[in-house]
Amino acid sequence: MDTKSKTRHTSYVLPACPVEATLELIGGKWKGIVLFYLLDGRLRFSELKRKIGCVTQRMLTKQLRELEAAGLVNRIVYAEVPPRVEYELTEEGKSLQPVLMALKQWGEKHAMDLLTEREPC
Repeated sequence: MDTKSKTRHTSYVLPACPVEATLELIGGKWKGIVLFYLLDGRLRFSELKRKIGCVTQRMLTKQLRELEAAGLVNRIVYAEVPPRVEYELTEEGKSLQPVLMALKQWGEKHAMDLLTEREPC
């Protein structure tokens, strides 16, 4: 999958553009969660799907392919029957650990209350 065709800009020169570039790579409903779970090491597809919970197989496959195309995730295929496939973070992917942990901490401190406040009575 070619992620370059999905980018909104060809030049990132405005001050917030590095934020937008990062969100183009890791944005989406499931990518951050996938990256977070892979911080602990390699996981098989089924293990990752089980940890995430309510993601469909099709959507998880799509998100993993996009993360692989972006250079953040490695897909390892073992030549055995049945085939075994595992996913792990690349060095670039591992460099997102402080960002993901900051998101987790912010979520623990703020997000849950904000989401609860949004729900209708």
